[in-house]
Amino acid sequence: MRFTWLLLIGILLSSCGKGISKILKNPDPAYKLRMAEQYFVKEKYSFAQQVYEDVMPYYKTGKEFEDIYYKYAYCAYNQTDYMNAENLFKSFLQIFPNSTKAEEVDYMRAYCFYKQSPKPLLDQTSTLKTIGMMQTFINTHPGSSRNKEANEIIDICREKLEIKDYKSAQLYYDLGQFRAAGVTFTTLLNTYPESLKGDEYKLMIIKSYFRFAELSVEEKKEERYSQVISECNEFADRFPESKLRKEVDQFQTQSQNNIKFLTNE
Repeated sequence: MRFTWLLLIGILLSSCGKGISKILKNPDPAYKLRMAEQYFVKEKYSFAQQVYEDVMPYYKTGKEFEDIYYKYAYCAYNQTDYMNAENLFKSFLQIFPNSTKAEEVDYMRAYCFYKQSPKPLLDQTSTLKTIGMMQTFINTHPGSSRNKEANEIIDICREKLEIKDYKSAQLYYDLGQFRAAGVTFTTLLNTYPESLKGDEYKLMIIKSYFRFAELSVEEKKEERYSQVISECNEFADRFPESKLRKEVDQFQTQSQNNIKFLTNE
C-alpha cells in the first residue's frame, strides 16, 4: 500500500514537472502569465514563482508588472522563504512607492522579520529588527488598521527579549556568579520597568547580593549586607503589595542580624 502511494506521488510530481517545463518553453508571454495566475490561485506557489520569474521581463514596462511583482513576492512568502520575501517586498516599495498596496507591503516586510524571529534562547537580531520595523510602520501609517496587530507583535517581541535576558541573569545565579547575577537582574528590571514579573526580578537581585555577601571575605561582608538591606527597602517602596514581601523581609532581617553579629565580634 505504501509503495502504491509513493508511486502515485512520483507520477504526479513527474507530470507537474513536465507541465511547468512545457509552459516555460511556450513563446507566448500572455499564455505564461495566465498559467502563473492559475498556479497562484490554486496555491501552487513554487510553480507560480517559476512562471512569474520567467515572464517578468516581458511586462517590465507594462501596467501588469506591479501585480506580477506583488504576487511574485507573495510566492516567496507563502513558501516560508521569509528572507527572500522581505527583500522582494522591500524592492516592491522602491519600484512602486505610490502603489495602493504600499501600506500592506510595508507591513508585510516588517512581518517577514517577525516570522524569522527564533526561540528566546537563540540570537534575537530578527526580533529586534521586527520591533524597529513595526514601530516605523506605526509612525509612518498612523491611521492604519494594522497598527493594533503591529503593537501586539511589538509586545510579543519585547516579551521574548525579556525572557532571553531573564535566562541570562538566571544562568549567572545558577552558576554561583552572584554579583554578576545581581547586576544582570538589575539591568533586566531597568530595561523592563513595567514587567508583570518586576517584583520577582527585584527578589532575585536581593537573593543574588545576599549570596554574594555570604561568600565575601569578612571585611567586605558588612558593606554587602548593607546593600541587601538597601535593595529590600527599595522593594518595599516599589512593590508594597507584592506577595513576595514576606520573603524579602526575611532577607532584610537576616542581613540586619548578620551585620549585628559582625559588629559585635
